[in-house]
Amino acid sequence: MSDVMSFLGIITGLGLLIVMAYRGWSVLFLAPVTALVAAGFSGFPLLASWTQIFMEAAGWYIIRFFPLFLLGAVFAKLMNDSGSVQIIADFMIRKLGKERSILAVVLAGALLTYGGVSLFVAFFVLVPMAQALFRAGDIPRRLIPATIILGTSTFTMTALPGSPAIQNVIPVAFFGTSIYAAPVLGLIAALIMLGIGLAWLRYAQRMAVVRKEGYGAAKFFEVDTEKMREHATTASTFDPVEMAHGGFKDGQPSVFVAFVPCLVMIYCNLVLSLIVFPLSEASFLEQPAWGSTSLDSVAGIWAVMASLSLAILTLVVLNFKRLTHLRDVIDSGANAAVLPAMSVASLVGFGAVIAALPAFDAIREWVLNIEGGPLVSLAVATNILAALTGSASGGLTIALEALGPAYMELAGQTGIDPAVMHRVATIGAGTLDILPHNGAIVTLLVLCGVTHREGYKDIAMTGIATSLAALVVVVALGGVF
Repeated sequence: MSDVMSFLGIITGLGLLIVMAYRGWSVLFLAPVTALVAAGFSGFPLLASWTQIFMEAAGWYIIRFFPLFLLGAVFAKLMNDSGSVQIIADFMIRKLGKERSILAVVLAGALLTYGGVSLFVAFFVLVPMAQALFRAGDIPRRLIPATIILGTSTFTMTALPGSPAIQNVIPVAFFGTSIYAAPVLGLIAALIMLGIGLAWLRYAQRMAVVRKEGYGAAKFFEVDTEKMREHATTASTFDPVEMAHGGFKDGQPSVFVAFVPCLVMIYCNLVLSLIVFPLSEASFLEQPAWGSTSLDSVAGIWAVMASLSLAILTLVVLNFKRLTHLRDVIDSGANAAVLPAMSVASLVGFGAVIAALPAFDAIREWVLNIEGGPLVSLAVATNILAALTGSASGGLTIALEALGPAYMELAGQTGIDPAVMHRVATIGAGTLDILPHNGAIVTLLVLCGVTHREGYKDIAMTGIATSLAALVVVVALGGVF
């Protein structure tokens, strides 16, 4: 009977979290409340569940990943306010031409996000650019969100080796890998996502021509910034409210100056991850004063931190005269990191409470024993949790915190490289998170003036179908080789 009540508690808590979050309630408040509802069904002491389980897990997440949120948001804000983001986007348009508008938007989004620019900063630049291009080419405006999602939230977020996206960094802490884990599988997955996504968008464009469907009239939504941020902050590392704060650019940088910080970040990441840290001696980390850990468990995160720091320094030096309000820009970027980090940490705390309940043992056993082996099991677990939470990073962390040690044990027993598990987990988390209640989807549709009815089918094809196809191939190849 106690297990039945515990299971009912999990269902009730999760259901309340999903419904209320979709209605715009803050995850910061919802996560502990719904976690305590679930704990109450199991007869757990509520205060102890909050302080000893929920807060321990949320605090661990902040300790491990907040530096990435902070540096990533500051870098994104500096890139935006220096004019670099706009210059990179404009450069892609000039090179590809208006006749290849869809490809230009996709590749512009890919360049920005792989270069370390936060998702929502990219949205605010890409949307007006895409609207102008699609209007000029008489391409249906309903395809704009799907085009932007393909470029920003698929292959550059989860598949390309070396991506600084938080979704690609989280598995490092659990599997002792690097953000370049399984590079061949990652490249194969990226090509599948890009190829299928572009093929669908071209097909949709051709069908629109046959139906004589042009750009159409945009819907005008009144953007409620405060409500939008509650949807958005669990799906990105940047609080969109801060886009309007801080200092702004004085003049425009050259294309070279705009690209250099991104190139510095990518190159530094590569050298640190594959050369410097693997050859370093850091036995001092085994001491209790330094967390009783190893270099393998922190090197991946350190590489991204150091790369972002150097990219920020490069950006400031190259744009010092242009950034006339540097302190305000940095303050705004730092502030933009807080709410997203705390929101995802709260989801992690919720997941920790759920994982501690008696009924979760049965759920864990079911997940780990799914037919097809550990890679299939891991893909299913990350997909389900990312879908339920509407957050790739939140769902991924919950899955790995609850099941990560078990998967590492299975990897040892079956001979599967942890790097393959890293890539499967990352792609899996970035698949079914793109459901209608995802904060990035809600925000992007509002910015584009497109309704769910008009634009979501194409988003599902470029975001979900492409990632699922890539995930199936990666799981199959990872299991064979």
